[in-house]
Amino acid sequence: MGRQPTRKVKSQVATATTTALVETNASINGTSPSGRKSAEGYAKVEVKKTTVSKRKIVQADDDFENDSPAGDETKKPTPKKRRTKAEKEEDNMPLAPRTAISSLKRAMYIGAHVSGAGGVQNSVQNAVNIGANAFALFLKSQRKWANPPLADEAKTQFHAAVKEHGYAAGKHVLPHGSYLVNLAQADKTKADQAYDNFVDDLQRCDALGIRLYNFHPGSTGGDSMEAACSRIAAQLNKSHKATKSVITVLENMCGSGNVVGSRFEELRDIISHVEDKSRVGVCIDTCHAFAAGYDLRSPEAFAETVAKFDEIVGLKYLRAFHLNDSKAPLGSHRDLHANIGTGFLGLRAFHNIMNHESFQNLPMVLETPIDEKGPDGKTVENKQIWTDEIKLLESLIGRDPEDPELLAKATALQAQGADERKKIQDQVDKKTQKDAAAAAKKAAAGKGKAKKKVVDEDSDPECDSCTE
Repeated sequence: MGRQPTRKVKSQVATATTTALVETNASINGTSPSGRKSAEGYAKVEVKKTTVSKRKIVQADDDFENDSPAGDETKKPTPKKRRTKAEKEEDNMPLAPRTAISSLKRAMYIGAHVSGAGGVQNSVQNAVNIGANAFALFLKSQRKWANPPLADEAKTQFHAAVKEHGYAAGKHVLPHGSYLVNLAQADKTKADQAYDNFVDDLQRCDALGIRLYNFHPGSTGGDSMEAACSRIAAQLNKSHKATKSVITVLENMCGSGNVVGSRFEELRDIISHVEDKSRVGVCIDTCHAFAAGYDLRSPEAFAETVAKFDEIVGLKYLRAFHLNDSKAPLGSHRDLHANIGTGFLGLRAFHNIMNHESFQNLPMVLETPIDEKGPDGKTVENKQIWTDEIKLLESLIGRDPEDPELLAKATALQAQGADERKKIQDQVDKKTQKDAAAAAKKAAAGKGKAKKKVVDEDSDPECDSCTE
């Protein structure tokens, strides 16, 4: 929800200077300009200029998260264009080296939701290319029910790739479930279809050595929240018995409509019905949490939210993060992801997260927008944005929040997102006013009916003969 779709692409190269945050990160951490791989990944380097890969979008089924699944099954796929050898090589050019975790003051594994187009094995190189130490992907198309089985070749190549590049597939790879799946579905036929799709993904995780699987809890469909949570847990119990060791990770939501999971209590209630609690966890999406009313911005608000999560759900169940700023204000219930520091959360919220000790060693996945207008006016992907955001987040670890350079960066990022924040704030304000007017009208109508009822009762013939 609220994420910009990543799609299969045709390469188009443009040269650009990277933002100062990459240089800042390198200088703050005393990194070496060497780009050689280390035992843990890649050493940090100072990057002053790089080739930014911008790619022309061509529709595909199996990329990023904001694609709406509605009606997509009936669309004819866009014919695929053969890419040249040069274009393929350019796609695999790393935009920055991975940071060695041992060089960070806290073990924060940061990455992004990358493409698995062409086979899940390709996601590994795509993660390497943006300097990610963790990553998410779709294990199959999230926009259709029927998918071919996991190919043996893809499985073998995935295992080889994660080993070659030093990723711990069981800890820092976080596949995302299909948007079609609603485990709260009450209709048996639809519930069985959702379960089959869900458990198929878990079996793919087993085959790939992946132990964490993130998914959206689902929708009540108009039923009670209690009944919906119970049905989700029942499906999880069934899926756990059908698979080996995958931990099913519930994602918190923003609180719109009948969607389950916006309140910590709803996540707690699902977990309470799960039989094997070692097989269930939670992924906190920062944008969703903020939109649902959980503040993360100041140190005090952040501490209060973390304490509330621990009290209601339990930090022992926290397994992952989706790191997204929010274009919409606190409690707006709107799922609109913004680039880090440009939204209503701001850079300080992410400083709080990056310096919280209990969040170490968890996969932290960016789902921020990377679409831009190219020179020809067409939308292109700029994955340098993810690379820069990873380096920016890493630079926050162990850093004084009052560092003048950091404060200046935070101010610049806020200025960058000011127009978008104002636009969304105006929309939220108008809706609030509209809802208030509608509520007042309804209340007035109800009051009028009550008054009429009193008058009618006073004029009852039986009352005419009454005496005091």
